[in-house]
Amino acid sequence: MANTLQRALRATMARRFSTQALVETKPGEIGIVSGIPQEHLRRRVVIYSPARTASQQGSAKVGRWKINFLSTQKWENPLMGWTSTGDPYAHVGDSALTFDSEEAAKAFAEKHGWEYSVKKRHTPLLKVKSYADNFKWKGPPKPAEE
Repeated sequence: MANTLQRALRATMARRFSTQALVETKPGEIGIVSGIPQEHLRRRVVIYSPARTASQQGSAKVGRWKINFLSTQKWENPLMGWTSTGDPYAHVGDSALTFDSEEAAKAFAEKHGWEYSVKKRHTPLLKVKSYADNFKWKGPPKPAEE
């Protein structure tokens, strides 16, 4: 009896939350129903792939894409000298909005109705080096010209 009830409950839940039951949203509709204030619905964002830091050796976070909000409401705090902002989204992109691809970031911005600009990924030009090149004979030293 309990197994029959559990199976019936699972089937009902599966039908209720199936993909056919979800409502399709148009671009920009997410912001309208999310409770975000009107002044934050039409935001400008920058989509970019951050460069590796100078001390980073691995490739764990390379190739990820981020969204940052453009914010102009900044001032210097007179007490501590810190930069302050009245924008609640000023620091959201730094930690939370990370995507696997540029297309996913664009789709997210379009779904929320944000205007976006994409910064091209900077790929560094790497020279092939080996440790032995440090000790290789490079010829006699060139005379200094005066």
